[in-house]
Amino acid sequence: MINRRQLLGAGAAGATLVSSKAWGQTMNMGLPEAAVMDSALTQAPTRPTSGPDYNPVVTLNGWTLPHRMNNGVKEFHLVAEPVERELADGMVARLWGYNGQSTGPTIEAVEGDRVRIYVTNRLPEHTTIHWHGLILPSGMDGVGGLSHPGIPPGKTFVYEFDLTKSGTFMYHPHGDEMVQMAMGMMGMFVVHPKDPDFMRVDRDFLIMLNAFDIDPGTYIPRIMTMTDFNLWTWNSRIFPDIDPLVVNQGDKVRVRVGNLTMTNHPIHMHGYDFKVTCTDGGWVPESAQWPEVSIDIPVGAMRAYEFVADHLGDWAIHCHKSHHTMNAMGHDVPTLIGTSSSNMTRQVRRVQPEFMPMGTAGMADMGEMSMPLPDNTVSMMAGWGPHGPLEMGGMFSVVKVRQGIDADDYEDPGWYENPPGTEAYEWTGELPDFAQNHSPKTQITPKPTSEG
Repeated sequence: MINRRQLLGAGAAGATLVSSKAWGQTMNMGLPEAAVMDSALTQAPTRPTSGPDYNPVVTLNGWTLPHRMNNGVKEFHLVAEPVERELADGMVARLWGYNGQSTGPTIEAVEGDRVRIYVTNRLPEHTTIHWHGLILPSGMDGVGGLSHPGIPPGKTFVYEFDLTKSGTFMYHPHGDEMVQMAMGMMGMFVVHPKDPDFMRVDRDFLIMLNAFDIDPGTYIPRIMTMTDFNLWTWNSRIFPDIDPLVVNQGDKVRVRVGNLTMTNHPIHMHGYDFKVTCTDGGWVPESAQWPEVSIDIPVGAMRAYEFVADHLGDWAIHCHKSHHTMNAMGHDVPTLIGTSSSNMTRQVRRVQPEFMPMGTAGMADMGEMSMPLPDNTVSMMAGWGPHGPLEMGGMFSVVKVRQGIDADDYEDPGWYENPPGTEAYEWTGELPDFAQNHSPKTQITPKPTSEG
């Protein structure tokens, strides 16, 4: 029986290549093994074993592609192929991706490295890879028909270039781009500084913002959707099945966020302010870093921010567009707030005894009820916390800051127990007077008196 590595190696001799010079150096050495990942859980970071030291990134619900050294060149092998991705427990999407997953594995290297990336195409049509934001030769830029011919099905191309700058970059097709990106073909490319002490942090998280339009009960994205997506994801994963960002108290933390959706995303983190330290163009000098609690990520862009994890607790992190923290939305659902549904409910239950009216007092009841759903879909509002339903979905997770977390420990520590006197509680005593205003006119605030 021929295994996957042997199969790919056997086809290398007939591969069509981007760089004949690179091929002349590697044609007798075979392809590096194409690593495959079938888990949707966050994988432990891969520590460097050669070259300059760096603190590896942690791809939320993802993983880092291994490489091999070949005469001083770091060699990677990406396989573009149909994949099945578990978006959430109970929902699987049939996508296109890389090495068994969408989003694809993160590529990590160091400024000054020379990389050689083999790309094998197992899709039913040609593809390319554009190295979004990297500075490289024109013929390696991955725009099909412009930089080089498209990679035909069954063929392998090789891209080879020097990493001239550090930062956070992305990769995605530039051939039939609308279809292939809508099907989930994208990944992140991190270049660490060659100086291990430059911009070093203790924890370094990586999030790719992407989106799909998948009708409930179906498996394949609607590739012609332009704006009305119904599943907003981080690394092709939706809440409540996005892993938490686990942090030890006192750690210096970086969060890198790339956006390959068709809209911007204001990412907001609770409990902290932070400084924006990196954009697509490179690192922001310390004198120019600016403070935020929300950072808007434009389309096709990346932003990184940093903070020191001083405050213990469970802190929400999410897109602040409210419909991006919901799943499987129905855009045609009428607003029933303030209406009475009792008569309608009696009539409907004559033919459908299990009918439950919802939405007359808001939509919070959707987070509390377990209703039958179509196959292969998830509820619009989901997730439970220590005090009840979280009523969230989509682009939402939790930063969990704890004491005593080891450097390589990213396991979920469970829910935080608020110390006595630090949690909101029900008041049953006498209420103080409160003021009301019913006028739309601007009100002048009285000046405080000396007694106030």
